Parts: sequence; structure tokens; C-alpha cells
Amino acid sequence: MKLKLFPYLSAGIAAALLAVYIAHLQQAQADENAAAAETTRIAPDQLRYPPGSPQLAYLNIEAVKSLTPPVMEPLPARITFDEDHTVRVFSPVAGRTQDIVAQPGQTVHAGDVLAWLFAPDYDTAVADLHKAQADHDSKQSAFTRAQRLHEAGVIATRDLEAAQADARGAQAELERATARLRGLNSVGRDGRFALRAPIGGVIAERHLNPGQELRPDANDPAFVITDTAHLDVVADVSESDVKKLRAGQAIRIESSDALEGDLSGKISTVGVAMDSNTRRIPVRAHLAHPPVGARPEMFVRMAPLDDASQAAVAIPNTAVVTTGQQSFVFVERSPGLLVKTQVTFAMRGRDLSYVSQGLTPGARVVTKGAILLDAELASDN
Repeated sequence: MKLKLFPYLSAGIAAALLAVYIAHLQQAQADENAAAAETTRIAPDQLRYPPGSPQLAYLNIEAVKSLTPPVMEPLPARITFDEDHTVRVFSPVAGRTQDIVAQPGQTVHAGDVLAWLFAPDYDTAVADLHKAQADHDSKQSAFTRAQRLHEAGVIATRDLEAAQADARGAQAELERATARLRGLNSVGRDGRFALRAPIGGVIAERHLNPGQELRPDANDPAFVITDTAHLDVVADVSESDVKKLRAGQAIRIESSDALEGDLSGKISTVGVAMDSNTRRIPVRAHLAHPPVGARPEMFVRMAPLDDASQAAVAIPNTAVVTTGQQSFVFVERSPGLLVKTQVTFAMRGRDLSYVSQGLTPGARVVTKGAILLDAELASDN
């Protein structure tokens, strides 16, 4: 009897599952219809979304600002050291590295010890100074004695002049030895020479290993010290574009979101010769206030500006939708209310466009998802 009831129970379970599935589909369709009903087309160019609407998650809305349009498409460039605030440290004497004190990224002051070297040439310079001092004292005494003897008529004038020449030669040798030791700018003994920082800044590079031999005529510096508060931007410009640039011209740096702060500067030099390898002319600009996160060798874009140009509202090209020959953007008039607005461009670039009419600084523009909004308006119409 129980076996006969089994087919009926299985059929009942299947029917219940089918009913649950149908109810789920009906609820999903009802949710979809409700979400669609949430979007209200107030006018042919306006959409309204209530707070929390899922469509808003696909949009990126930002406030736009006014900028001066560049005179040309922003140039590929890189951040580099300001050579006026950078020094490459070479050892003035030959020697072998004994102890490395400074490390990359460390802040140093002028006169701080960077490394200790075993440099017999330094002891030689010290010995030369002592020898020159002794020789100077001896010949100065001889000249003083010759003066007294000449006044007493004991020696001839020729002997006095010879003693005077010897004293002057000893004085010159003492000055040379003193200047030589002063130029080394170190304090050491037993052949230990202190390689010191000539300026204050940050250790940007270290090309020095324990036990490494150093020479004054080495190709690579032992250390590179720079002041990170001073940075330059270098761009390679074609010969057709270089005529639009001049020293003192204002620039703006365009980069990723990694750089924050003042992105302005001025061109300091325009190259007078073309690079034989790149067939470009180097242009160097100085950043007025390097932005937070700026590092040498970072890639950026340099936009030369025209002082006579009027400011325009800058928007990313992803915010623009085109219908025929007209361009539009979606502006958020109030929370959830998006209005399709026609704009006129003063200039269009690869990444940014500059609006001369249709937008005001501070307007909140849809920078991501504008194409989806335009398609939704078109489907409703």
C-alpha cells in the first residue's frame, strides 16, 4: 500500500517545486517592472532616479572646474631632478669603501658623513701640509735673519732677495697644501677618509658597495643627493611644435590620481639643438610646488598654456555624448535629477575637452555612464 502512494507523493513534490519556481519568476518580473517604474522621464531631456536606485551605481558624477586650454595636445613627459638642487657625489681621492653610513631615502644635511673610505692619498695630503708648514716656517725665519744681516751690512742684497724668494715659494706651497686638504672636506686619520654630503637633501641613489674601489675619475657617482621640494618636468618636442613654446611660458601637468596638489609650473629652457637619437628637442619646465606623490622618472603629460586664452570648463571625454553634429553632457541639477545639456567646445583633446558654453564651474557632470543615460532617453522617446 505504501509503495502505491510513492508515485503520488513524488508528483506532489514536483508540483510544489514548480509552483515555487513560477512564483519566483513572477516576483523577479515584478521587481524589474518596479525598478523600471522608478525611472521617471520628466521631459525628453531629463531623467529622475530616486535615492538608492540601482542605476545610480553605474554612474560617476563629479564637479567640474575651470582651466586654461592648452595651446597644443598635452605632451608626454617625465618628472626628473632639478639640476640646480641636485649633486652627484664623487670621491675626490682614490680609496676602498670601509663603511657605508647613508642609505637611499635617508635625509642628510650638508657635511654629514656618507661613507668612510680607506684612502692613503688622504694621509699623503695631510703629510704634504705638515711638510709645507715646516718648510714655510724655516724659510720665513731665514728671510727674517737675512733682513737683519742685510741691515748690518753683512750680506749682499742678492742674498736677501734669494731668501725672500725662498720664503715666498714656501708660502705658496703652504697655501696649495692647505687648499688641497680643505677641498677634501674631511676629518680622518690612519688613512680613513670621510666622504661627506656637499648639500642637504635626500639620498636618491647609491652606487656604492662595501669594499668597492673608488676613483676621482669614476663614471658613476657614489651618491646622488637631491632636494625633493624642487622637481622638473622634461618633454621631447617635435620641430613643428617647438615654435609654440618659449621660456617662461606657463604649463599644467596632467597625470593620474596619484598626484595631488599644485600641478602648475613654467618652462625654464627650450633646447637649442635636436637630439640625434630621438629627433626631438628637449624642453624643461620647473614645477612651482611639486605635488604630493611626485617622484623622479614618473610619466606625466605636460600641457603648455597660452596666457592670453580665456579659461574654460574642463570635462573628460567620457562625459560627452554626440548626436549628429551636436554634443551633450548630463548635468545633475538636484540629487537624482539628470538633465541632458548641449555644450560648445573651445578645444577638444585626447582625454579632456574644454567647454566654452553650456557649463559653469562647479556643475556636477556625469563623467561615467553618460552613454547609458542617453540610450535610456532614446528608448523612452
